Amino acid sequence: MLVVHVHVHVVPDQVEAFRAATVANASASVREPGVARFDVLQQEGDPTRFILVEVYRDEAAPARHKETAHYQAWRDAVAPMMASPRTSVRFANVFPADDAW
Repeated sequence: MLVVHVHVHVVPDQVEAFRAATVANASASVREPGVARFDVLQQEGDPTRFILVEVYRDEAAPARHKETAHYQAWRDAVAPMMASPRTSVRFANVFPADDAW
């Protein structure tokens, strides 16, 4: 399992549009066979900050995800909504065990 946290800072007047586009992408992403989980979190106290928690079943799944039409549409739609470039941090799963996902 591979867990990726994607940090996004959105331009204030684009928050609702970003949310809608991101929920649409996440809804399609969870139907991919290589995706175990895809959460969208919005920071309390600063609604312009989001974290996407993406849990992939194997190392190749993120690349397959980036080939999907829904990801590419999301990437292109939200690029001008970002206040700064998004960043990501990769994690190895510890608990629950991989076979429990």
